[in-house]
Amino acid sequence: MTRAIKRIFLGLALLFFHFTSFSQQNKIDSLRSVLKMLNRDPSMEFSPTIKGEAAGLRFDSIKINTLNELAWELMYNNPDTSILLSTQALDISLAVFKKEEILSPLGRAKAKFIAKSFKNLGVFNWLKGNFALSLDYHFKALIIWESLNYKKGISTTFGNIGLVYHDQGDYPKALDYYFKALKMDEELKNKKGVARHFGNIGNVYTAQKDYSKALDYYLKALKMAEELGEKGGISHHYANIGIVYDAQGDRQKALDYYFKALKMYEELGNKSGAAVNLGNIGLLYYDQAKEVSLDNAMFRENLFAKALHYHFKALKMSVEVADKEGIARHLGDIGALYTDTKKYKEGEEYLQKALALSTEIKSLDLIEEHQRNISELYEKAHQPAQALEHYKKYIIARDSIFNEENTKKTVRLEMTFDFEKKETIAKAEQEKQNAIVQEEKQKQKIILILISCFLLLVVVFASFMFNRWRITQKQKNIIEKQKEKILDSITYAQLIQQSILVEENEIQTHLPDSFIYFQPKDIVSGDLYWFSKVNEKIILAAIDCTGHGVPGAFMSMIGNTLLNQIVNEKQITVPSEVLQLLNIGIYESLHQQKDGTLSRDGMDIALCCIDYKNSQVQYAGAHNPLYVLMDNEITIIKADRQTVGGGGFITTKGNSINREYTNHVIPIKKGMSIYLFSDGYNDQFGGKDRKKFGAQKFKELLLSNRHLSMQKQKELIVAAHQEWKGNTPQIDDVLVVGIKL
Repeated sequence: MTRAIKRIFLGLALLFFHFTSFSQQNKIDSLRSVLKMLNRDPSMEFSPTIKGEAAGLRFDSIKINTLNELAWELMYNNPDTSILLSTQALDISLAVFKKEEILSPLGRAKAKFIAKSFKNLGVFNWLKGNFALSLDYHFKALIIWESLNYKKGISTTFGNIGLVYHDQGDYPKALDYYFKALKMDEELKNKKGVARHFGNIGNVYTAQKDYSKALDYYLKALKMAEELGEKGGISHHYANIGIVYDAQGDRQKALDYYFKALKMYEELGNKSGAAVNLGNIGLLYYDQAKEVSLDNAMFRENLFAKALHYHFKALKMSVEVADKEGIARHLGDIGALYTDTKKYKEGEEYLQKALALSTEIKSLDLIEEHQRNISELYEKAHQPAQALEHYKKYIIARDSIFNEENTKKTVRLEMTFDFEKKETIAKAEQEKQNAIVQEEKQKQKIILILISCFLLLVVVFASFMFNRWRITQKQKNIIEKQKEKILDSITYAQLIQQSILVEENEIQTHLPDSFIYFQPKDIVSGDLYWFSKVNEKIILAAIDCTGHGVPGAFMSMIGNTLLNQIVNEKQITVPSEVLQLLNIGIYESLHQQKDGTLSRDGMDIALCCIDYKNSQVQYAGAHNPLYVLMDNEITIIKADRQTVGGGGFITTKGNSINREYTNHVIPIKKGMSIYLFSDGYNDQFGGKDRKKFGAQKFKELLLSNRHLSMQKQKELIVAAHQEWKGNTPQIDDVLVVGIKL
């Protein structure tokens, strides 16, 4: 049975990680008492005893506020009651509100009550899995917040809309609204909001299996939640970090974080959070059971029993809080488990229930999962017609979620957010400078008027000279500002480029005795190193793109994106196949297959797959060779004499778009070291005669330092490069990667 997906924890933008406690129960009792009092005597007036926006308002406003507050406190354990209470609050708000009052303080307060009621109803319906209705309420709330220009309400609603789209499997829209919310809360300096948005953005990357980025955002969110002392947020982030470790195959770390999260959820009385976490623990035991050999039947059955135990506990809690999405997910997990234990009748019953509920709430990702699992059930039960029918439906659901356009939109949205943030800062600074310049011009004008009263001829001459100077100065200022903007943009592009590179210390967690020497010629680089771990195999590449600086940086971004798609998404790890698909990807991305194309850009690359399980290194290269150091001797594994990408007509000999690359297999031996590099190191001019450093000196340098650790080798390689270069300008980007296996 196909592996089920761990459920990530979504944090509402204004949902302050709700939980039931003794103090909260007191608040619930107090609110109920106030409500009973209001219902007994509708004519009574209240003094302003409730703090906040409702202060000073009379009966209707106090009752609306009380209904909404009580609904919010009850939403996790009784969302149906919460919906009834907020609907009543909305009806009262609409009855007393007049549109012409919106400009008055009282009118604005009433409008906010309506928006809060809409927001509450959107949240409660999201918790129950009624996604279409939830979106309708959130967009109604957004219209009111925008009419009031209430930024806190706008950012809250952006985040909530993102959550609904996420649960529906529409990841580009979800990411769009998360970044809108993040941008606004950063402007408002709302740390709680920023922390939640970090977590939700991490959830998108988890859903798209970009676990490295997901972990980065989760750790940012966890750090901020810990600084704020926000226990609900900490528990959410614990659980999500556990999911990432689980997906990466580190089950012990995953269980540690799952149980940390579960303990905190139980202490907080958060049944919804506990239900999700219990389901994830069940899935982990389920995965473990499937990997146990059939020879160890008792241990395997024990793990299946554990998994089933946690799934039923999760289902029970989801039923208690009427969480339709959670119920559908746990039903599907139980059905999948029964299928794997060959209880096909029970499996079919639970999976069909899960599919029906998922279809009702329009959850595309759950529909995809259940259709796939039902197809596999029928296949194992020897019912091929039903298996084929559900497999086709699974393909339709899958393609509607994960298609190429969705992936492109996700990349564009993240980059747009980064550049817009930078542009906003630059615009504010520019406006400040313009105000200073304008003030200075005004002073100069006054001085000129005073002088003109006494010396008209001097003023005429001075005016002429001043005008000439002003034109020259203006031109100079324009040029300087243009230079500054270009430099700022390139410097910011450097931050973006650096963010896609895996940190050296992270690589060293998988390859302890290794180093990366990366020295761009300009601010941004055409050289790129790329790292990933897929199916217990380590993929590492040294890439030299056409050109350096900005053109090379654009090519490096394309190369990084394509490698993520080929290796991380498609799970292709054979180096020659990766280069072949990378070549096709560059041709298609830059339209190089067309006659008369303007682009002849490409890249040289050395790419290795380190497979410790099979004790071998696989390598393929385009122009960039691989050095293997063993027994005091360097063996050069030559690369193919053809680039990756680079243009060329389809009709020319060899059909450049379908190039093939040689796959080399090198057995791993004790004491072996390998080196990947671009040509920048060897091509550097320097020394007394201003000659290139050259391949021979490079090999001698590696051989002379072979007995040292990789970090010490890096220090000596860097020192040798700097000494050779001296005062001679660096002519190209430099990249050297060393690994002791």
